[in-house]
Amino acid sequence: MQDEILTLPDVATLLKVGGKTVYTMARNAEIPAFKVRGQWRFKREDIDAWIEQQKPTRLDDPAR
Repeated sequence: MQDEILTLPDVATLLKVGGKTVYTMARNAEIPAFKVRGQWRFKREDIDAWIEQQKPTRLDDPAR
């Protein structure tokens, strides 16, 4: 689905972390998010891109 918008619980489930963790990350701008009337929302494509950015590169790989 294009422009899919996720809620905080959706992202918590996707990332397999607690809702408070996602809330704190959004509040601290550690994850791409925006507010709609005070409630956090997340674009699926932004979250997918953020996940890809979190993967270590070969230079970051300590096993190398």
